[in-house]
Amino acid sequence: MRKGKVYTGNLKAFIFDLDGVITDTAEYHYLAWKRLADEENIPFSREENEKLRGVSRRASLELILKNRRLSEEKIREMMDRKNGYYQAYLENISANDLLPGALPLLRKLQSKQIRLALASASKNAPQVVERLGIAPYFEVIADGNSVEKTKPAPDLFLYAAEKLELPPEACLVVEDAEAGIAAARAAGMATIGIGPAERVGSADYVYPSVAEVRLEEII
Repeated sequence: MRKGKVYTGNLKAFIFDLDGVITDTAEYHYLAWKRLADEENIPFSREENEKLRGVSRRASLELILKNRRLSEEKIREMMDRKNGYYQAYLENISANDLLPGALPLLRKLQSKQIRLALASASKNAPQVVERLGIAPYFEVIADGNSVEKTKPAPDLFLYAAEKLELPPEACLVVEDAEAGIAAARAAGMATIGIGPAERVGSADYVYPSVAEVRLEEII
């Protein structure tokens, strides 16, 4: 954990990423992309899937395709096909899929009157939040439908702050992806990185997991 700024009263809200922070649907994403790649005879590995963390569906497909050139119609068809596979996997998600420490952290922040928002590049975020049973904790849910440019652009986090009617400097972002940390920093927000330092080491605070976040070090 790398110590950053200690807040003394200006911090008003936490903005959470979803996948890898609240729950881990990375396996579902991998299975859906892998199925699509296999159907298209495109090599795709778990290592390559790691590069898709926090990245939009279109940008993910572009990474998978590498230098392959396809028509816009084909690209849209492939994105829709992958999303269909992913949504089918999501039918099985429930509160049992919350990551350890996620629900206690939400409860603790709520008890401290810290406002909560969620900002995910996934267009399926509202559906996932409902299935996890945590929708009542969030005042705002920003997803891939909310802005044109998603992470690493700052737009998604700025949108969440705007909906909370708070300035960026009053918000702290909890992310597990390098693209998400970059987006939050570009938005002028402090950051908590969840995961290995080689991935989220540029965050103000770094913890191996959500369960190990120590609020007393931050607020």
